[in-house]
Amino acid sequence: MTARSKELTGAKLIDGKAFAARIRARVAEEVERIRAEAGIVPGLAVVLVGEDPASQIYVRNKAKQTVESGMHSVEHRLDASATQDELLGLIGTLNADPAIHGILVQLPLPGHIDEERVINAIAPAKDVDGFHISNVGLLATGQKAMVPCTPLGSLMLLRDELGDLSGRNAVVIGRSNIVGKPMAQLLLRESCTVTIAHSRTKDIEEVVSRADIVVAAVGRPRMVKASWIKPGATVIDVGINRIEGPEGKPIVVGDVDTDDVAAVAGAITPVPGGVGPMTIACLLANTVTACCRAHGLAEPRDLTA
Repeated sequence: MTARSKELTGAKLIDGKAFAARIRARVAEEVERIRAEAGIVPGLAVVLVGEDPASQIYVRNKAKQTVESGMHSVEHRLDASATQDELLGLIGTLNADPAIHGILVQLPLPGHIDEERVINAIAPAKDVDGFHISNVGLLATGQKAMVPCTPLGSLMLLRDELGDLSGRNAVVIGRSNIVGKPMAQLLLRESCTVTIAHSRTKDIEEVVSRADIVVAAVGRPRMVKASWIKPGATVIDVGINRIEGPEGKPIVVGDVDTDDVAAVAGAITPVPGGVGPMTIACLLANTVTACCRAHGLAEPRDLTA
């Protein structure tokens, strides 16, 4: 699977949307294989609590792409006032449901619910988001784990663009459990030299400027500028920030000032159209993998390899 890319003021624009479409096509092929060989349909359950507009759009896209891939899709929508016990009860039911191979609880959750407790209530084998503490530990120690979808998609784009990552200097900006930390673990697994930069990093601009690979996942719109970037570096922009654009209309931008950085970088992911589509594609791939493991079937090694 080779990601298409095009020129953007000197830098190549890495087309995550096209790459993700090819992953979804492979997922559909594997779903059909599993159905033909074992009479099983991989199932994904998505749980949404509350009415956050961005989360609703994301959940809708996940459900649509799950069905298009030939999988069994289930949505559970709870009111924002739902109690933690109600949510945990639903997760327990899904854990016990043999037709469900992957469970995803859409974050963020309302403030009265303990996200950590909810994440760790999901059976690790069905934790297709890769957030359960068991999967976190397995990833950190180099064992077989469910890998978080956004870092996994980012790594796939990097390997597609650069080939062997061994020995490259990589800086991950952001230390969240969802993106920053697992991204660093994946890059270490690829034998990169990895630095995690964050809000308290001294001389962050100078730290980032030494990197062959920059992954921006800090949640600050257009934070990373051209002056931060080593000429020819590959930049993965994970940020999704909604800001006021021309004429007061909201627009979505990343953590990287794309127009500025593109003059220096060798390649860069756009926002939107870069990492975002890869996240959902990897979620589908993880669900297929979870189904294969649950039923002792051969895992499709080329889905996320």
